[in-house]
Amino acid sequence: MSAATQLQGLKIAVLFGGTSGEREVSLASAETVLTALREGGYEPRALDTGEPAWWVGLEGVDIAFNIQHGVGGEDGVTQGLLQSMGVVGTGSSVLGSALAMDKLRSKQIWRALGLPTAAFALVNADTDAQALLAAWGAAFIKPCMEGSSLGMTRVDSPESFSVACESAAVFGDQILAEQFIDGPEYTVAILGDRALPPIHIEAAREFYDYEAKYKANTTRYNIPCGLNGDDEKALCELALEAFAALGCSVWGRVDLMRDSNGDFQLLEVNTVPGMTDHSLVPMAATAAGLSLLTLLEEILLLSWQAGQSGLGGAV
Repeated sequence: MSAATQLQGLKIAVLFGGTSGEREVSLASAETVLTALREGGYEPRALDTGEPAWWVGLEGVDIAFNIQHGVGGEDGVTQGLLQSMGVVGTGSSVLGSALAMDKLRSKQIWRALGLPTAAFALVNADTDAQALLAAWGAAFIKPCMEGSSLGMTRVDSPESFSVACESAAVFGDQILAEQFIDGPEYTVAILGDRALPPIHIEAAREFYDYEAKYKANTTRYNIPCGLNGDDEKALCELALEAFAALGCSVWGRVDLMRDSNGDFQLLEVNTVPGMTDHSLVPMAATAAGLSLLTLLEEILLLSWQAGQSGLGGAV
């Protein structure tokens, strides 16, 4: 039985916007999702969660396709609201969403399980930057609870460290320093219990920042990713393990880098990845032979099945 047949009769809403720093990205993602669903014969209800009392629009809705990015939409808050209202939400549960959004706790869990991730520390403007940089060489400074590389800066001097902390503090009180890895970056999209074809990202900018992700046309996305068969298999297995370790489910994206020793190092998990014309999950789905509509239908169906069984999703 096709996904479309199993979804027939369900009232679908698309949640987007919100009030986080990633609102504009979410609006672009929602346009992609809404257009594809409507062209596929669905009649989704569009709900901008940045509007007052937007949840009133959930009345009569069976399942909500959540395409909000960042705080409020990707951190367990919306997931908890949907659960309390008895509406199935796409993607990870409250716990998986909250853990994946928190970069510090993600890395603590991975480290406790023996999964590879770069050295890290909580920092602030009073941290001994000279000692930290002497040990690491260079670092990325980032907010613990943001996405899309907002507030993220590469630093290699005490002076730039202080400025970077100020930039990151705009997005929250907790600031994470992560040892700089000089190597290629990869991302692995997860759909259900399988990894889609990995992507090797080559950014023309200093690193894969907000500009490179959503605006620049100079970023290169390599599919196939250029790894040999054994290395690609190891990359996908690590991504799946890291995703499951945080309690994530249904769909998402795991970002990694490869260090100078040839080892893959986990960066973060995105539980509501972008769906814009620059986004990586649709690229990976295409490489796997899935149309955008098929991808969306599979996310909806997996979420609905998980919600109905009580084993995952936002219920």
